[in-house]
Amino acid sequence: MEEDNHTVISQFLLLGLSEDRDLQPILFGLFLSMYLVTVLGNLLIILAVSSESHLHTPMYFFLTNLSFVDICFTSTTVPKMLVNIHSQSKGISYIDCFTQVYFFMFFAGIDDFLLTVMAFDRFVAICHPLNYTVIMNPQLCVLLVLMSWIIMFWFSLIHVVLLKQLTFSIVTEIPHFFCEVAQLYKVSSSDTLISIIIMYVSTALVVVFPVTGILYSYSQIVSTLMRMSSVNNKYKAFSTCGSHLCVVSLFYGTALGVYLSSAVTHSSKKSTVISVMYTVVTPMLNPFIYSLRNKDVKGALGRLLSRATSGP
Repeated sequence: MEEDNHTVISQFLLLGLSEDRDLQPILFGLFLSMYLVTVLGNLLIILAVSSESHLHTPMYFFLTNLSFVDICFTSTTVPKMLVNIHSQSKGISYIDCFTQVYFFMFFAGIDDFLLTVMAFDRFVAICHPLNYTVIMNPQLCVLLVLMSWIIMFWFSLIHVVLLKQLTFSIVTEIPHFFCEVAQLYKVSSSDTLISIIIMYVSTALVVVFPVTGILYSYSQIVSTLMRMSSVNNKYKAFSTCGSHLCVVSLFYGTALGVYLSSAVTHSSKKSTVISVMYTVVTPMLNPFIYSLRNKDVKGALGRLLSRATSGP
């Protein structure tokens, strides 16, 4: 009985995306490239916005926070996967696995809240332009970001505490390339019904409130745009929402695809491959979306790169 207790577990085995040895170098090169592009792209967004004083506004303050969180989000999963592929090892220690669960949920949730805050910012800018600077003051912006971090700190901590109550066999295989909370519940030898119910209810609350906020914000934005008589004003106002809408669609679209696929298909391998979109591809594409669709960011990036290449 003592051998099955989770206290004697030294590590889990991450099965990864493929066990084909010939495919491992390709996967390593692909994910290393994607990770470097993600880190570099988001870092350039942060540096570009920081270097331009006229971009020190609430919208770009939230954008730099989103870029920072995307770097952290990807860094919770990809580096460990690259190490395992390179060393031809599948192991992840018990502590590292639970730490990965914590930070994965933590940064994914903050991403969720930041997208909601950015939608609220656009709602105030378009629907209440005269009061924008009063409503979106620096204190409120910092408070909104801080509240996102506090909420997700406790949310993630609760799930890790629940996981620590479970038992696992000595050699526990996780059919994924990182420690995902749902997969850990599946491979546990404990009765996980209560924990799973808590997981779904709490996750639903964390997702439903932000999504409701985004939908409400854009419903008010559309209503305000419909009342505008000038087509140019409509286009100018809505163009500031274009990048955000693309990121929201990509974030929730891929996340929804992962969970729908896991519910429809019984193949863990297919769900694992699809989850790459949510965990790796989305954070990588966000900088491109904001730099290609936003003239201010594109101009700031151009000036930043120009200064870097021209030297002192």
